[in-house]
This record gives sequence, C-alpha cells and structure tokens, in this order.
Amino acid sequence: MTNATAEFTVQLHFANRDPIVRAIYDKLLIQCRTFGPVVEAPRKTSIHLENKSAFAGVATRKAHLVLTIKANAAIKHKRIHKSERVSAARYHHEVKLASPTEVDAELVGWLRDAYALSA
Repeated sequence: MTNATAEFTVQLHFANRDPIVRAIYDKLLIQCRTFGPVVEAPRKTSIHLENKSAFAGVATRKAHLVLTIKANAAIKHKRIHKSERVSAARYHHEVKLASPTEVDAELVGWLRDAYALSA
C-alpha cells in the first residue's frame, strides 16, 4: 500500500465519536439485515451499506450520524433535511439520527425500499 491509498475501516469511522453514534449504527445494521445480506463498505467519508449496489450511506459525526437513503422518488417529510435528485429516477435523502430510537418503522420502511432498489 502506498501513502496515496489508505485503508478505511468501519471502526475508524467511530473513533472519537460518542458511543451513541455506534449504537445508532448497530441498530440500523440489525434492521437492514432483516431484508437480506448487507455489505458494509467503508469509504473515506462514509460507510456504504450495499446489497448488489449501495442503498444507504452513513456519515458519522461527533454525537449523531447522517444517513443517506437511495429512493426512486422524492420523499417529502420533516425528517428529511436534504434531498437531491441524482438522476432521472434516483434521489438521495438525508436524515440526521441522534438516537437509536429514531431507527423506527418509518425509517426502516424507507431503507427497505432502498434495499429493493439496489437488488
């Protein structure tokens, strides 16, 4: 490995973060794995959650995480703090999660739909 390429790990994303951030991530992962196999693909700034392709991205912050969810339509909801149309039929929606309790049925439904899109 050269200095130009660094190894990114899931664990590195949780260094110097409040333990609640890892608890939120763990609950997300448990819920996503009820849909089927999920691959954790750590990148420089986030962790991609993948089926055949990425269906969600997790960016850790000091005391929360930002979850990006893939969708085939716009989701209009107060929990979505940023939406971006990335192609004619794809959107990315960001949700800020500060507690494991926010990984609820509504969020899991959005993730289930995203998982199906990445099949």
